[in-house]
Amino acid sequence: MKSTFFTFLSLFLLFACKKEIKTTSEDWQIVSENVQFKEDGNTFHLKSGKFDYSIPTSKLPYKKVILLNASLVGYFTELDLERNIIGISSPEYVYSEKVHQLVKTGNIQNVGNEQKYNLEKIIALKPDAIFTNYIASFENTYDLIKKNGIEIIFLDEYLEQNPLNKTKYLLVFGKLFNNEKKAVSKVEEIQKRYDSLKIVAKTSANKPIVLANEMYGNQWFLPGGQSNLAQFIFDANATYINSGNSETKAIPMSFEEVFVKGQKAEYWVNIGNHQNKKELLQINPNYTKLPVFNEGKLYTIDRKTQGKSNDYFESGVVRADVVLKDYIRIFHPELLPKYKLTYFKELK
Repeated sequence: MKSTFFTFLSLFLLFACKKEIKTTSEDWQIVSENVQFKEDGNTFHLKSGKFDYSIPTSKLPYKKVILLNASLVGYFTELDLERNIIGISSPEYVYSEKVHQLVKTGNIQNVGNEQKYNLEKIIALKPDAIFTNYIASFENTYDLIKKNGIEIIFLDEYLEQNPLNKTKYLLVFGKLFNNEKKAVSKVEEIQKRYDSLKIVAKTSANKPIVLANEMYGNQWFLPGGQSNLAQFIFDANATYINSGNSETKAIPMSFEEVFVKGQKAEYWVNIGNHQNKKELLQINPNYTKLPVFNEGKLYTIDRKTQGKSNDYFESGVVRADVVLKDYIRIFHPELLPKYKLTYFKELK
């Protein structure tokens, strides 16, 4: 009987995943509300936020590209496309060892940072395209690059609040790099694992109360109730202290406001890069007033760090299933007793 149930469940999840991936509107493949694409004759059309792209299929697949932000590296490592990267900004913020090796050998060039991009090097490298998040203050830089005939594709994955929608950006890269079959397979696998983990989490009758983030200066930027983090906490079958909020962005609050909201918190997650609780108190001694600091469990997101890089913001952007598994292990350790955390570390 159990075998039949799990077989049925597996088939249901598999077909559900495939159906979601292939959702279309007038032949557009929907990645999220922000991103969709379609192939029309000899042209690949991509909508990303307020930007529309019409790329001749004769220019695809891309062979050499530049990345201007580290969060997009995770998509390239997931699809084994590191060798298609010929330039990257701020490589010190990249976690991937393979990318660092390619930088050391000169196969990937350092093209500067957000304070000052090396435009001469970028233009000289003659990339097929540049991928980056859109930053309005860099409009003049973007215009200069475009005037030299280089395509800039803006993909703002950080705006996605559904964790699996971030994963589905793999489908865009799969199309652009002729790696569609692998991209679809990866998305289906991650979605299937994610949905299975949600079912596991729901088997716990306990829904612990969770506090998140920390203070910066005099403000505590508490993620909104419709944020990406809030979704992870909900899917891990826990209760977020700001779940009643309707915002997707972080809400600036005073310590006193968070103190009131977090009185019953049992877990405090997504704390920054601190080595121990004593170090955390050096930032703000008021934390000792929080019951969760004294009686609960605290978790940082720095288990996979190297220098200035943090893999939570790289592979974690793509691997929603692994991030969710970490949260479930934190909130319901009895459900995954043998699993060791990937991105999180307990702060003691």
